[in-house]
Amino acid sequence: MAIAKRLERYLEAAGVDYEVLPHPRSEYSAQTARRSRVPLHCLAKPVLLEDEDGYLMAIVSAARRVDVERLGAQLNRQLELATEAEVDNLFHDCEDGAMPPLGMPYRIPTVYDDSLSGLAEVYFEAGDHDDVVHMSGDAFLELLSGSLHGRFSRSLAGLSVR
Repeated sequence: MAIAKRLERYLEAAGVDYEVLPHPRSEYSAQTARRSRVPLHCLAKPVLLEDEDGYLMAIVSAARRVDVERLGAQLNRQLELATEAEVDNLFHDCEDGAMPPLGMPYRIPTVYDDSLSGLAEVYFEAGDHDDVVHMSGDAFLELLSGSLHGRFSRSLAGLSVR
């Protein structure tokens, strides 16, 4: 697949420099980072949340996890994880579990964690389990310029990853 069509159109329209890098197939973020030889903290990952107001994409470093309760309190929303079926329906041009961390091409409001600020490089799933998109950290933040941001994640330090 290489890159999801909606994502590709969005990146091209935005005019940002990026490259798509292949890697051995992976099934979860830590494995993607390892197999693509990317530092875990430089891999951006999305988490799709929902409440009665609709969907919200929260983007964090793969070295962290979303604190849903904290984010909900900051936004005054009762957020919970969206179901896999909802994710698959919204990201129909992506392989299951490989949604990119950009909600804008899919018309999903987006927030990002401040742990992604200041990175020289950012990588993320291209819409499949075999490729990552690579761009500068500045370009990634430029794509997120209309999004809210804050501190709503917790470190994964101390967890074992195989």
